[in-house]
Amino acid sequence: MMQDRPGGHAIARRGPSTRVRRRRTLWGATALMLATAVILVPLVRSSGDDGPGVPEPIAVPTAPVAAAPPSLDRDMAAILDEAGGYRVGVALADVSGGTTRTFGDRDPFFAASTAKIITAAAYYHRVETGEARLDEPLGDYDAAFQLQAMVNTSSNDAWLLLMDAVGHSELTAYASSLGVEYDPEENLLTAEDMALVLRRLSAGELLDEEHTTELLGYMQDTNEEDLIPAGSRADVLVQHKYGQVAGELHDAALLTYRGSTIALVVYTEAPEDGGTTEQTELIREVTRAAEAALFPTGG
Repeated sequence: MMQDRPGGHAIARRGPSTRVRRRRTLWGATALMLATAVILVPLVRSSGDDGPGVPEPIAVPTAPVAAAPPSLDRDMAAILDEAGGYRVGVALADVSGGTTRTFGDRDPFFAASTAKIITAAAYYHRVETGEARLDEPLGDYDAAFQLQAMVNTSSNDAWLLLMDAVGHSELTAYASSLGVEYDPEENLLTAEDMALVLRRLSAGELLDEEHTTELLGYMQDTNEEDLIPAGSRADVLVQHKYGQVAGELHDAALLTYRGSTIALVVYTEAPEDGGTTEQTELIREVTRAAEAALFPTGG
């Protein structure tokens, strides 16, 4: 199920939809306008092309997701068949290792706020390499406050402050070191890209134990629990980051049950701007199908 990733820029893959291109343009203009409206504390940055302290890329295992029954493919196909005109991309990855299982559209989506997890990890990485501090002033508060606000309550002001603190080119280089093609000016990701980031975060491959635990804690009981959390069973721990802008509605989660953890990413795009009721239910249906297949109860 794994799709080979070409070596070019993310948008060199089959082009994003017209809606995504419009959203990308809107994002660039909005980010520029907001960035000039906040007070930033400048950081000294390296002039190296790859940014300061970026880890080297590592090989990703290629074994299939553990114990995925045939019903998973059947149920996902049925859900996507009923999605109508909605564009949907789904990715599932077992944190214990293996290839990401993908369903539906494998092309980039406008990632909206799900990409905040990459920014958070990049900033924490700078802290661990001694190039930033959590108590460093950032806007009206410190970096620790902004990280929590960006992830737990999805603050866009905090996001812009942290992206500028990391540096846009450094953020791209950091994402590349994780195996992900990402440009914060474009904000395009595939569901597979996001599942890889979550899998590696949960596995402790990105950050030390303290920062991993802190970031995952911010992803629990957030300001928006109506998507994957609402479709998940009560006995499953959900840590996630949603994203929403105009016709885009996404959620990216780590689901843990009896010591097993999977990354589940659902990206959806409506054919026209409008309500999100159908997309919300679609995300919940995908969640229920994934848990039924990979976290069976009883027995």
